[in-house]
Amino acid sequence: MDYKKLTEKKKILDKHRPLDTALVKNLEEWFRTELTYTSNAIEGNTLTRAETAMVVEKGLTIGGKSITEHLEATNTAAALDFIKEQLKRKPSDLRERDILKIHEIILDKIDKENAGIYRRVPVRISGSAVVLPNPKKVQTLMDEFFSWITKENKMHAAELAAEAHYRFVTIHPFIDGNGRTGRLLMNMILMMKGFPPAIIRKNDRLAYIKSLEKPQLVNGEGDSKNDYFKLIAAAVDRSLNIYLKAIEGKSEEPENEKLLKIGELAKATNQTVPTIRHWTKEGLLQVAEVKESGYQMYGAEMIGKVKKITEMKGKRMTLNEIKGLT
Repeated sequence: MDYKKLTEKKKILDKHRPLDTALVKNLEEWFRTELTYTSNAIEGNTLTRAETAMVVEKGLTIGGKSITEHLEATNTAAALDFIKEQLKRKPSDLRERDILKIHEIILDKIDKENAGIYRRVPVRISGSAVVLPNPKKVQTLMDEFFSWITKENKMHAAELAAEAHYRFVTIHPFIDGNGRTGRLLMNMILMMKGFPPAIIRKNDRLAYIKSLEKPQLVNGEGDSKNDYFKLIAAAVDRSLNIYLKAIEGKSEEPENEKLLKIGELAKATNQTVPTIRHWTKEGLLQVAEVKESGYQMYGAEMIGKVKKITEMKGKRMTLNEIKGLT
């Protein structure tokens, strides 16, 4: 995985530091709400972006939404605040108490009995063939995790953050809240290294889950992590772009949450359904959601991806060549 593009963008960002205080405040507030919204949406929380903002920023309650969904929003925002207080430290300074504290905040008032405590029972991921470690091995595996992270200093920040997240969720040390804690861990490492946090978009949910599951099924062998590392790097790149645009006085457009059926995507891009289906099978396009009826749904951002693929094919590039550039 080549991280040169991320490094170059961070250098540009660093040249503008220290950023204007008002700009920093605005960006931090935006990321706080967006990270809270997207991380919980990945886990099935039904609060919309606007509703999440009202809960987190104004302390309002949303009619028709459960107490748990409200707590998931306020707890995630509180955990982000905790992380912000740790940013003068280095990833190698991370200790077990930091992860336990993040998890304790995540499950505060939701599951007091298990908040900040490693699981003592076996668990499975619904709908997944991944076999998770025996609970008796969790403490040893987490000890090994912290031993690794305290010594690792050669990886690029984005790779280190992604690898830490992958190793953590593979151990799956808690009964619940592993995904949210893992993403917070990843972003704490990124921010400690001077990068903005990575947002895993709601429409990337299925691709994100599949990219994590693929190496877990083969114990991380070969190039099984490539899709995962590419997805995280793309998330970091988007966040860097948000900062760089903000410096230029441009604001970030919120993610379009409308999902398209395969026929709608084909029509919007002047392609055939078989072509869209083939490019999806080849891994060039990502499915955002699969309905109970079996319909594959695509995020609106796939329209631009299809157009880019079409343009590359017009230059007589093969699908394998295109894969390496998208």
